[in-house]
Amino acid sequence: MAHSHTGSAPATRGAIIRWANHYDQVVNLLTLGRRRRLRRMTIDLARIQPGDRVLEVGCGTGDVAIAACAPAGPHGSVSGIDAGAEMIAVARAKAARAGVTIDFRLEPIEALTYPDATFDIVLSSLMMHHLPDDLKRRGLPEIARVLKPGGRLLIVDAQRPHSHPGQGVNNFMLHGMLKTGIQDLPAFLSEAGYVEVETGPINFATLGFGRLGFVRGQIRA
Repeated sequence: MAHSHTGSAPATRGAIIRWANHYDQVVNLLTLGRRRRLRRMTIDLARIQPGDRVLEVGCGTGDVAIAACAPAGPHGSVSGIDAGAEMIAVARAKAARAGVTIDFRLEPIEALTYPDATFDIVLSSLMMHHLPDDLKRRGLPEIARVLKPGGRLLIVDAQRPHSHPGQGVNNFMLHGMLKTGIQDLPAFLSEAGYVEVETGPINFATLGFGRLGFVRGQIRA
């Protein structure tokens, strides 16, 4: 297991979840017990190929990064970053139990330490809604920087609710700051220079995240 970049928590204005030991149980509740199914759907949408180098931004407790190891295969690699030290600690422990090698680093999306053109695929799952819009505008070009020419970004997140009941559910489930939803992100990606941007719904009922969707974008080859 790579345990690099283990210093103190980085400074960021994005929301940081401190209750990492309970995070998986909460996500299980919000997804009506189908946390693992949602993670599998995310990996399917990412279209990871054997040998790909994969990064998950906002990796949380590491579920998606761990799931990405199988399709990337022995000739690929998986990394994960999160601004929460508690999340990185839980993710490293889970990866060790799963017997997989993942480079988990404690750092924010807007200040990645990886060299230019490192990754084939970058993933983000249920994280972007934690960032204010100005950090999205800083983080998306950072992701573009570490993607190889032709590399892809996949974001899975909640849709901005249209109705008052939907907004009420988001407020109750601590997502009251969800002013920008997945349907708003294609414009952010295009602004950051991504091409072939596509978006769509995810057929997955949840209690706490509302309707989910995805957006994909590519770096020019």
